[in-house]
Amino acid sequence: MPAWLPRAMVLALALYACFRLGSWAFDQLIGLLINVLIAFFLALAIEPAVSRMSARGMRRGLATFLVFLVVLIAGVGFVVLLGSMLAGQIVDMVEEFPKYLDSVINWVNQSFHTDLSRVEVQDSLLHSDWLQKYVQNSATGVLDVSTTVLGGLFRLLTIFLFSFYFAADGPRLRRALCSVLPPARQAEVLRAWEIAVDKTGGYLYSRGLMALISGIAHYILLVILGVPYAPALAVWVGLVSQFIPTIGTYLAGALPMLIAFTVDPWYALWVLGFVVVYQQFENYALQPKLTSRTVDIHPAVAFGSVIAGTALMGAVGALIAIPAVATLQAFLGAYVKRYDLTDDPRMHGHGRGRRRGEPLLTRLRRSWRAPESDDGEGSDGRGGGQGAAGEPEGPAHA
Repeated sequence: MPAWLPRAMVLALALYACFRLGSWAFDQLIGLLINVLIAFFLALAIEPAVSRMSARGMRRGLATFLVFLVVLIAGVGFVVLLGSMLAGQIVDMVEEFPKYLDSVINWVNQSFHTDLSRVEVQDSLLHSDWLQKYVQNSATGVLDVSTTVLGGLFRLLTIFLFSFYFAADGPRLRRALCSVLPPARQAEVLRAWEIAVDKTGGYLYSRGLMALISGIAHYILLVILGVPYAPALAVWVGLVSQFIPTIGTYLAGALPMLIAFTVDPWYALWVLGFVVVYQQFENYALQPKLTSRTVDIHPAVAFGSVIAGTALMGAVGALIAIPAVATLQAFLGAYVKRYDLTDDPRMHGHGRGRRRGEPLLTRLRRSWRAPESDDGEGSDGRGGGQGAAGEPEGPAHA
């Protein structure tokens, strides 16, 4: 046996053990890594506001705390408004439930010639087996729901804590990172950091402005129609439609439609029509002007990045996919060398030999006459009446 074989086997086993240990550690820490990534993008988003306040003489830690306090107050206010709206609608639905049940029973009796009563239906529902099983499962699932809520609160606290340190100690973090790199790499890291701050902050700025405009527009419509809880619904439509990519518009419009349907079914159609028309206005008029200077990426690239982010990290990936791709695109655009385009018609989507603006009938006539002209010419491409020196050609010889 060669002398190097035992050492190679030991090295291979050690590498395999390290790989398995690293895989296990990554699986255990994937949740923490995702939280850190979210906190990093959140810190990048508030970096412009913190830097502006810090440049005016305020301590960076205090500026970060004030920004987070404003964000927290806005989030709690939105949750309270939305919760009060949902609670009020649930109370109204419970109070109106007997009327709805009576109307359904009357329709069934008239359509199928039955003799049902609300008391019998209520008794059958209360004494049914599936209702008892549902109550038992709900009672046993209270602990799971409580655990999920506590886990979500702990995750939210972790994200806010990391983002606070990233934003408050941003300059110190950049100095610590650049201290282990050569000067040329330090400039590239600082440039990438600056691009990430600009793109992430610009993305949130443009989305926040579009959410404000969308909320105001839908609030005016809901007030005109007399739909209850118009402020909370307007805030819901503005935030959900802008910060949940791809399907946010449909999720945002579903709740106002449902509330408007309880007032008048025709109001739900009015809300649906307004949501569709406003979405087209936003896509073709408002969004290009607001995002042209902040996050200027192709819609297909944005859609693909959202799908990829969702596949990798779920809803979190969908939220941070667009600013991440915009940052990568801007960073690559600063270092990728570009060349002048050749003067080729195919660059503009035209055929290789096609004359621009030429009618189809003219091209067909040219292609039809081309073989006839070839038959009338000589093999050397000249006319049949003159030779090379202009003299008449003699008879052809075999």
